[in-house]
Amino acid sequence: MWFSKKQAVPPTAPKSVVNDPGARDTSTKSKGDRAESAAQAYLEKAGLKLVRRNFKTPGRGGGEIDLIMREPDGTLVFVEVRSRSSAQHGGAAASVGWVKQRRIVLAARHFLLQLGSEPPCRFDVVLVQAAPVPTQAPGWAPHVEWLRAAFDTSAAF
Repeated sequence: MWFSKKQAVPPTAPKSVVNDPGARDTSTKSKGDRAESAAQAYLEKAGLKLVRRNFKTPGRGGGEIDLIMREPDGTLVFVEVRSRSSAQHGGAAASVGWVKQRRIVLAARHFLLQLGSEPPCRFDVVLVQAAPVPTQAPGWAPHVEWLRAAFDTSAAF
């Protein structure tokens, strides 16, 4: 049952529809945002600087780049962040197939056209494995794995 923000939530409504600031948001979007934040923090700790987050190409069927970072040497790094709750079906790494790679490469080309110049570039994948922390309740301690140069433009076409 859906309720608008203007409607009062009936007392019999499940807790998930009540706007409870203490409740953890478990939507796919919020999980993805937390994974991207964990990946960004990990990469920044490794010395990369954020250029742009969630860059989207215009139009239907376009691509999105989760993070665009810059290495200290000037290399532009296009980062795909993948998160999975289990390693079944190959885990997060297996979810970056050639179709996804192609969309990322097309989005990267679109971004580079806006720059007007083409610096050295690389395509990385950051895998975030979410795991509850038994010592903290509730908690979320991600395991982050950074795959540098996970694919190149030739693999996407």
